Amino acid sequence: MLIQSTSSPETKTIRTQFERQVQGIQSDVLRMGALVEQSCRFAHTALFDRDLSVVDILSKQDKQIDQYYRQIEVKCLELIALQSPVASDLRLIGALMQLIRDLERIGDYAEDIGEVAVQLFPYPAASYMSDIEHMSELCQGMLALSLSALTQLDAEVGLQVKVEDDAVDDCYDHLYKLLASQSAPQGSMEPLLLSMLVIRSLERMADHATNIGQRVAFVVTGRR
Repeated sequence: MLIQSTSSPETKTIRTQFERQVQGIQSDVLRMGALVEQSCRFAHTALFDRDLSVVDILSKQDKQIDQYYRQIEVKCLELIALQSPVASDLRLIGALMQLIRDLERIGDYAEDIGEVAVQLFPYPAASYMSDIEHMSELCQGMLALSLSALTQLDAEVGLQVKVEDDAVDDCYDHLYKLLASQSAPQGSMEPLLLSMLVIRSLERMADHATNIGQRVAFVVTGRR
């Protein structure tokens, strides 16, 4: 996505340095994305396999994700301030700055789901959990697709994420109605309320994955 310059040797050297810095930022974003993807898998394991051993890992990884977010944001701002990038470069850098915010929020929601898993653990698994698990799997697939689009800078794959989001929205609507119609198990509303939080978190994760795909498409095509 970087434009090659045919100017003086000094300008070419500056351009080469700039390209290396941008590539370094892109590599950091992909590392951050891999960490977020892993956090989503841990959240899934905590909630549906009832394995609470991963909850502490989720908390530690969220701090790492936040650190990546801050570091990448600073690098992007320094690049804009010091290198005077051209329009196409600004499009890429600006999209990366927005994209890491989406990744950071997905990481937050994964940690939230891990915390819900702890609160739900004393209760027996409800029959509707299999439907929520399916929704979680769809969200993980969307995130993987959006990161693939980012890795390859593939606009077509990026836009495909939005299509997948429709299935997640259908799951959310179905589960919301299902949970709203349930009676309180063991005389407590807590499991139902916590399950509502889970499906809301998953729905938001899917929205952020969609944003990532659309941002990639914008970087490649210049069209929103």
